[in-house]
Amino acid sequence: MAKISVHRQIDAPVPVVFKAVSDIGNFPNISEEVIKIEFLTDQQSGVGTKFRETRLMKNKEHLTELEVTEYTENEHIRMVTDSHGTVWDTVFTVTPSENGCELLIAMDARPHKLMPKILNPLLKGMFRRGMETYIDTLKSYCEAKTENVSSNA
Repeated sequence: MAKISVHRQIDAPVPVVFKAVSDIGNFPNISEEVIKIEFLTDQQSGVGTKFRETRLMKNKEHLTELEVTEYTENEHIRMVTDSHGTVWDTVFTVTPSENGCELLIAMDARPHKLMPKILNPLLKGMFRRGMETYIDTLKSYCEAKTENVSSNA
């Protein structure tokens, strides 16, 4: 399956947006779908961090174990998992722009079992819609956080 990318202009500073995509313990506060995070390593940030994420999708809990494989503060973070016969490799890149920053989420799904090789291309649209919903949630969260800081200043 080809890479899927979504991006949004976010009216928030780079550090606010980067923290939203990299502060793993805070994921449940950003997305209603993420209901629990369990760290599998002592470290909770940066390369080598492993964690289990519990998501609620269609009223069912789904567990995924992820690992941070790249981390450059205020620039990008890569998380990888091997789940249900597919290696899911996702990079979140934050770049400064005139009115805040641009967030790009690029996901590469590499199936290594027969069923995902057949099904993943058929489900590409569903994966894209899920990524768009998530990036819109991140955008709203970051812009609200920035507004709260601005109004309290």
